[in-house]
Amino acid sequence: MSEHRRKPPQPQGGGRAAARRGTPGAPSGRRAAPRGDTGSPSASYGGPGPGSGAPDDGGRPYGGRAEARRAAQRSGSVGAGGGRRRAPDGGGRAGGGGGRRGGGSGGSSGPGRGRGRGAEPPRKKRFIDYPRAGKSGGRRWVPSWRLVTGVFLGFFGGLMAVAGISYALVEVPEVDKAAKAQNNVYYWADGKQMVATGGERNRQIIDYDDIPKEMRFAVMSAENKTFEKDKGVDPMGITRALVNMAKGGQTQGGSTITQQYVKNARLGDQSQTFTRKFKELFISIKVGRTVSKEDIMAGYLNTAYYGRGAYGIQAAARAYFNKEASELDPSECALLATVLKGATYYDPAGYPEIDPAANKQDNTARAKKRWQWILDEEVKDGHLTSEQRAKYTKFPKLQNPRSNMDLAGQTGYLVDLAKAYVIRNTNITAEQLQRGGYEIHTTFERKKVEELEKAVNKVRKEKIKPKVRPEKDTHVQFGGASVDPKDGAIKAIYGGEDATKHFTNNADQTGAQVGSTYKPFVLAAAFKYGVRDPDGPEEQSESERTIVNPKSLYSGKNELKIQKYNGQVWTDRDGKQWNQKNDGNQSYNRPSFQIDLREAMRESVNSAYVQLGMDVGLEKVKQAAMEAGLKDDSSMAGATYPSFSLGTSSPSAIRMAGAYSTFAASGKQNEPYSVKEVEHEGDTVYRHEKQTKQAFSPEVADNVTDVLRTVVEKGTGTSAKLVGRQVAGKTGTTDGNKSAWFVGYTPQLSTAVSMYRLDDDESNKKRKFLEMFGTGGEEKIHGASFPAQIWHDYMEKALRGKPVVNFPVPGPIGKVVGETPPPPPTPTKTEEPEETNSPTPTETESSKPPTESPDPGESCDPFDWDCKHNGGQENGGADGGVDGGTGGESPPPTEDPIGGGGPNGGNGNGNGGGGIFGGPSD
Repeated sequence: MSEHRRKPPQPQGGGRAAARRGTPGAPSGRRAAPRGDTGSPSASYGGPGPGSGAPDDGGRPYGGRAEARRAAQRSGSVGAGGGRRRAPDGGGRAGGGGGRRGGGSGGSSGPGRGRGRGAEPPRKKRFIDYPRAGKSGGRRWVPSWRLVTGVFLGFFGGLMAVAGISYALVEVPEVDKAAKAQNNVYYWADGKQMVATGGERNRQIIDYDDIPKEMRFAVMSAENKTFEKDKGVDPMGITRALVNMAKGGQTQGGSTITQQYVKNARLGDQSQTFTRKFKELFISIKVGRTVSKEDIMAGYLNTAYYGRGAYGIQAAARAYFNKEASELDPSECALLATVLKGATYYDPAGYPEIDPAANKQDNTARAKKRWQWILDEEVKDGHLTSEQRAKYTKFPKLQNPRSNMDLAGQTGYLVDLAKAYVIRNTNITAEQLQRGGYEIHTTFERKKVEELEKAVNKVRKEKIKPKVRPEKDTHVQFGGASVDPKDGAIKAIYGGEDATKHFTNNADQTGAQVGSTYKPFVLAAAFKYGVRDPDGPEEQSESERTIVNPKSLYSGKNELKIQKYNGQVWTDRDGKQWNQKNDGNQSYNRPSFQIDLREAMRESVNSAYVQLGMDVGLEKVKQAAMEAGLKDDSSMAGATYPSFSLGTSSPSAIRMAGAYSTFAASGKQNEPYSVKEVEHEGDTVYRHEKQTKQAFSPEVADNVTDVLRTVVEKGTGTSAKLVGRQVAGKTGTTDGNKSAWFVGYTPQLSTAVSMYRLDDDESNKKRKFLEMFGTGGEEKIHGASFPAQIWHDYMEKALRGKPVVNFPVPGPIGKVVGETPPPPPTPTKTEEPEETNSPTPTETESSKPPTESPDPGESCDPFDWDCKHNGGQENGGADGGVDGGTGGESPPPTEDPIGGGGPNGGNGNGNGGGGIFGGPSD
C-alpha cells in the first residue's frame, strides 16, 4: 500500500472499534473514566500516560458509568471522560474524553473524541442563583441566606421608597363639607339656647377653649393615651388592622385620634377598603406633623357622631344632658367618651329596633362598665386624682332621647318666624340658612312665651270642649303676639296648639278680620288729618280740614244712612244706599242720638265711626293704619266702602300688636322684629338697628290712648283691667261672629289676641271661617270674652315684677265738631216755625245739614238677605258684625272660602297676612 494511502496514527483513543480490536487505550465513551482521571492528554486517551505509574491491566477499572460519574464528582476532575451526562466543568459532550464522536479537548488540553461540538467557555454565574446551581434534588429549591436577605432588603427598600414618594405626593385635603355641616342654633333673648335645628346635621362647632379639658382627658384615656406625643399613627394599631384584613375579618378603623379625625373630617370616602385605609394612613401622618394637637382634638370632638342624631360635642351635650358642652363634669364627659365607641350598643337608651342585642338593659350595663373603666384609666394616666374619682361613683343622669320634638309646642312657630325674618331682612339666603352654621339670637322671652301659652290653654281647657259640643267647639283656634313698644321687639307669640300638628302660625298669618279693633286708626286719622270741609273739593289740604277733638259729636243711631263728606248720601255702583247697623241694633242717646267720639269708642258704636271715616276720607284712614304699622298687602282691604273703617282688613296678631304699640310709644313707630343678631363662624353677619319713625305726634297718639283707656276702664274691655296699672285697648268682633279680638297695651308691652273657628286641614280649599255662636258655652263670642280674658291672664304674669308706668297726659287737640246749633228764637205769635226751621235732633246724624239726613225707613231689615242697599260684597265682605253690622245683603267674607275677596280688594289674603314675618306679602 502506498505511503499516501496509509492512515496516520490516531492520537486519541480508538473508541468502540479500538475496543473491538483489543487496542489498549482510552475506553469507549460509553465506559466510565478510570478513577483518578485528571483531564490530561494521556488521561483523555484512556491509557496510562508517560510516567504516570498507573498499571495497565487492559481491563475496566470500574463497573459502570454510574460509578464513573460518582468518581468524577468525588475527584472534581474537569476533563473526565464523557458519558451521556455533562460533567460540571468540561465533561460530557462538550468536554474531552470519549464521546460518540471526536470532540474538543476535555479540559485545557487534550483533544477528546466527542459527538462533534467544540469546547465552550466556562458559564458565568447568575445574578440570582435560584434554583441553586451545584445542588441537586430538593436542595436546589432551598434559597440561600444571601438570597433571603437580599430579597428582604430589596422589598423593604422598595416599600420605603414607595412610602416616601407617596408621602411627598399626598396632599392634606380640606375639611370635608359634610364635616362642617351644622345646625342653626336659635337663642332666647337672654342668650340661652332655645333649639338647634335646620341645616344638614345636628352639629354646632365650638372652639377648642370651649371644650372642657375633662372631655379631652376622657377621650385620650379611652382611645389614644399617646395622643400628645405620637405623630398621628400607631404602628401596632396599623399592624392589627392589616392582620385582621388579611384574615378576611372586619376592617378596623383608625386607632389614633388623628386617624379618626382624618376619617371623619378630611375624607369624604368612608368605605372600608385597603385603598382608602392606605390613603388615610399617609394623610394622618402628614396631619400629625402639620396640624396642631389642639386643632386635631377640637376637629375630632366636633365631627364625631355620638348617637341620638348628635354630631359634635356641643350637640351631644344637649342630646344627653341638655346643657352646654362647657358645663359638662368629668363623669358626663366619661359617658360621652363611652358612646363614641358606638352609640348603638353603648347609649343606655338602647336601640332594639336596630339590633335586639342593643336593648336598654344590655346597653346600660355595657355603658356603665366602660364609663367606670374610663374614669379609672384617667386616674392611671394622671388626669384625675383618686379623690376626684371618688366623687363620681353614681352613673350620670341622662335625659330621655327626643325624636323630632324639639320643634313641638310654640318652638316651631318661633323658629319659623325668626327664619323668615332672617331671609327677608339680611343678605343670608334660604340656601345658606339650610346649610346651617348660623347662631340666631332672637327677641323672644321664654317666660312670656310660656305664660301666653298657659293663658290660652287655660281657656281651651276650661271652656272649649269639642267632645261635649262637637258642632260648636271644633276647629277653635287662637293666635297671639306681644311687642315691646320702645323698639318693636317681638317678645312672645302663640301660633297654635302645637307646631308639629298645626302648621299655620296663627300669630303671623290668620285671614281673620279684625273688626272694631280697627277703629283707633279711624280716630288717629281724624286727629292727624282732620275732617274735610263739606263745601270743599274731595281732595283737600291740611288748612282746609278741621282737626277733631274727642268730644266731637256723631250720630249713634242704628240703621244710620251713611253720607259722603259733603252731605250727599253714599251709594254703591248700583245706586244702593248704605245703612249702618250697631251691635244689637241699638241706638244711643235718644232722642238726639248724638254721641261723642270717646263714648262711641267705649261702646263700640259703629254708625259714628263709619261716618267719621267717610268725613276724614277712607284713604286717609288707610294711611293712618299703615303709618301705625300695618302693611298695604293682601291683608289690607280695599278702602272703597264705608265698612272699611270697621275692620274688614285681616292683619296678623303681630301687626296689630305692633300698630297699637305706636300709640303706646306716643306716636313713635318701630317695625316689629324677631332677630337681634346673627353670627356665622364667629363673625357677626347681621345686627338689628333700631329705625324709629314719628308716625304720629305725641298729641295724636296720646289722645288715642286716652280714649282707649276708657274702653278698659268702663267700656267693652273691662275684663282686661290690670290692678294698679293703666291699660288701653279695644275689643273687636266681626260679622256673623266669625272672629273676635282684643288688642291692648301698657306703656311697656302691647299684645293682640285673636280667636276664630277654621278647619285645620289646609288641603281643604273650600274651608271657611265658621260661626262661634254657642262656642265655649257662650251665646256668642265677643272680643270682651275669651280674647280679653287671655290677654288679662297673660299680661298679669308678663308684667309681674315690672315697675308701674303710667301713660303721658295727653295735650289738647283739635276742636269739637258736630255740635247741634242752638234753635233760632221762637216767634211770640205762633210756634209753628219752630217745627219747620229748627233742626230735628233725630235727623242730626253728623255735622252735615239736617236736610241730608238719611231716611231710616229706607233701611234693610236685618234678616232680609236680598236687600241691596249696600255694597258689602264688593269690599271683600262684611264690615264688622256685632261691632259693625251693615244691615245689607252682602254675605260676610268669612262665608267665602279662604282667600276670597271682592273685586275692589277685599281681604283676599287667606293665610297670607303677616308681612315680613310669614309668607310672601305680595
